[in-house]
Amino acid sequence: MDRRRFLLTSLAVALAAPLAGEAQQAEKVYRVGYLGGQSRSVDDPFLAAFRHGMHRLGYVEGRNLVLVARFANGQFDRFPSLAQELVRLNPDALLVATVVGIRAAKAATATIPIVFVQVGDPVGVGLVPNLARPGGNITGITNIAAELTGKRLELLKEIVPSASRIAVLVNPDAPIAAIQIRNAEAAARALGLQLQPPWTVRDVPTLEAAFRSAVKSGASAALRLVDFAASTLRVETAKLAAKHRLPVMYSSREDVDVGGLVAYGASVSAQYEQAATFVHKISQGARPGDLPVEQPTKFELVINLKTAKALGLTIPPSLLARADQIIE
Repeated sequence: MDRRRFLLTSLAVALAAPLAGEAQQAEKVYRVGYLGGQSRSVDDPFLAAFRHGMHRLGYVEGRNLVLVARFANGQFDRFPSLAQELVRLNPDALLVATVVGIRAAKAATATIPIVFVQVGDPVGVGLVPNLARPGGNITGITNIAAELTGKRLELLKEIVPSASRIAVLVNPDAPIAAIQIRNAEAAARALGLQLQPPWTVRDVPTLEAAFRSAVKSGASAALRLVDFAASTLRVETAKLAAKHRLPVMYSSREDVDVGGLVAYGASVSAQYEQAATFVHKISQGARPGDLPVEQPTKFELVINLKTAKALGLTIPPSLLARADQIIE
């Protein structure tokens, strides 16, 4: 390379360097507020899945992504104040879990985009008018929890074929409680099972009373419906099921991880990772109300063989072959 060409090339590089630096400095930092119903320790694995989803789309926390989280720690009456606190931070989007949390977020802002997760029936509980065009500032992923109630009952019958009376454990205050109960009743009729009247579960004392009443009334298995107390009482439920030797079907693999017998439902972590796609589309200018609500992309059947053995149950080989994970 001759001297003149070398000088011109060097000058071009020198001029380009400040411009590149300015472009890097000018990169948009996207701020996401998270509103969760549980504690940080419970929700951290799910937020890790969301971060992974964002990273795949080109977002790096600390560079062009800031995630600010608030947790209700199971005290759902804190949702309104936590939602308002996040809104005052003026995030670019809100990621919100549970129906109660989403209602609080909707009440706090009509302009900041809201992406929801862990919602069983967004139309049925009045969050959106329809799934195709949710409208307003809200969209997200439904876990179709209510629709899966019958499938869970069918799987429970496979695990406990001698079962005839099934207890139903649910918090009646949950937005989708009635929908789940109706679906369970329809499935029970088709399977020739008798459902006990639902036992109310709101806290540890009512959970203990529900197990005592269910066993006393002759239940041979139980169906734990989805509600906002289910995750809060996850460990206590597994312990009481073992104490009363009552096989229980759950909706989340996290219940089986702490000693529950079996769970079938949409992967919670996968929903959070899926939510990253919504946040990305909104960051690119999409209006949340124009983004159709999506169904989960991953469902999990998880079985705890250690718990099954303690309950004296033999899991059918055909069911084990269909399981996504077996805990031994």
